[in-house]
Amino acid sequence: MTDRFTIRRPDDWHLHFRDGEIMRDVVPYTARQFARAIVMPNLTPPVTTMALAEAYRARIRAAVPNGVRFEPLMTCYLTDDTDPDDLVRGAAAGVFTAAKLYPAHATTNSAAGVTNVEKIHPVLERMEAEDIVLCIHGEVTDHSVDVFDREKVFIERHLRAIVAAFPKLRIVFEHITTADAVDFVLGAGPQVAATITPQHLHINRNAMLVGGIQPHNYCLPVAKREEHRLALRKAATSGNPKFFLGTDSAPHLRKAKEAACGCAGIFGAPFALESYVTVFDEEGALERFEGFAALHGPAFYRLPVNEETITLVRGETDVPEVLTVAGEEIVPWHAGQRLGWRLVG
Repeated sequence: MTDRFTIRRPDDWHLHFRDGEIMRDVVPYTARQFARAIVMPNLTPPVTTMALAEAYRARIRAAVPNGVRFEPLMTCYLTDDTDPDDLVRGAAAGVFTAAKLYPAHATTNSAAGVTNVEKIHPVLERMEAEDIVLCIHGEVTDHSVDVFDREKVFIERHLRAIVAAFPKLRIVFEHITTADAVDFVLGAGPQVAATITPQHLHINRNAMLVGGIQPHNYCLPVAKREEHRLALRKAATSGNPKFFLGTDSAPHLRKAKEAACGCAGIFGAPFALESYVTVFDEEGALERFEGFAALHGPAFYRLPVNEETITLVRGETDVPEVLTVAGEEIVPWHAGQRLGWRLVG
């Protein structure tokens, strides 16, 4: 039995830092573990231009603790009116690593998102020509579609058409939650990959609803049936380079989660690696963890792997019930639980 192993330092290919005091307090949790992170642009107002991305990146860099090497990788929030020239300039200058497609009203701060995918076809065409990665929140928002079916319907209504219309466009299907998404990614060409969160590997939809409403297990896309959780675990631990780590860590203060209309999002950053490696251990796939956490993502984004390493050991990690962010309580993923692995360096 493996009790200690060292891998290249991982990257987080999907997370939220927010902004202001919350951002300053949550950045160190990610920087402790990861060398780089794809930072989501759904602020208020959203990060829609190169200039806004440069300013946001500077604020994030200022929040990284002294002596820690961490680089935020910025994304452009796509709207119906995105300027493709600005996006291309931002990518050429090393400001934008990718662009993000939020269907309007699909999740937190997505009201300014795309109302009709066909409206951004000129932008996608330029992205394909300039080899800029497209990150997708893959859910439809029609009220007639059951919330548990929104990812599956998005694949059939939109994603297949995007892949067919832009066959060379590199696409990351983010935070996939269904066996349908796994099958789609596996069946698509090498230009399509996916990120998988720790929460969708650990819980099914019962975790939100059994024993009363559990707001700290609520995120978007929502957790699905057990068959889908098992399909995600199989994909993540398979060693297939199409699947890689993306926490979708989304900090919301406790008072915003435990409210009459609780916010969607799980704050997974503080113990992300301990959470993921627990799954790989349970699946007997520790030898494949480095690929998922540190190799597959850089290969897809065509970035170098990190030279630094981290070490994980078998041992108790007690996750606190609450942490303090911006002077207020926030509940971390696995709050009050004991994980069986520790990050030691």
